[in-house]
Amino acid sequence: MQAGNPRWRRRAEARPGEIVQAAFEVFAEKGFAAAKLDEIAARAGISKGALYLYFETKEDIFRAVVREAVVPNLDAVEFTLDNAAMPFPDLLRMLFVRLALMIQASRIGAVAKLVIGESRNFPELARVWHDEVVSRALTALTKALARAQARGEVRIGDPHLQAFSIMGPILMGMIWQETFAPIGAPPLDVHGLITQHRETILAGLAPQVVMLP
Repeated sequence: MQAGNPRWRRRAEARPGEIVQAAFEVFAEKGFAAAKLDEIAARAGISKGALYLYFETKEDIFRAVVREAVVPNLDAVEFTLDNAAMPFPDLLRMLFVRLALMIQASRIGAVAKLVIGESRNFPELARVWHDEVVSRALTALTKALARAQARGEVRIGDPHLQAFSIMGPILMGMIWQETFAPIGAPPLDVHGLITQHRETILAGLAPQVVMLP
């Protein structure tokens, strides 16, 4: 097929996305260290040489996985936290519904597990995950909590630590699904966890009622 053929051009333009999807699957199955570029290329339907036309290193591919498979979901969450004109309890309920769908529809937990397990030997993985995902999510949630405190919707406290309290059990749930369920531990009801955690958080963040004498 000639290079000028539109079908060839569409195929070439689609290749980076196909490589990223293949890498996401291989990283989730094998981990970062054990993932081979040959296998990623084969799963993407290209040669290893063709893969190098788009990515120079395995770290570059991981960065693309984070930016294309995870960050778009985070962009939507970040926009909602920054712009939604609703009381914080309603905002948190909507956010948790979106998180549940995202966790169930993708293997984002596998990427988080990969980063935790291999960051000592590959610190660049932790740096990418922190800068592109964790820091942005915590910052957006911290700002939303600070605004809610100013409106009197949640109790006064360190909004950054409150954000950690909100996200911690969700991370634990993802790690459980990717680490313990595959070896025989009871599978986790992600929707149930998020629903219960949401109501626990909202009860804990409710403004203190001052009883007048």
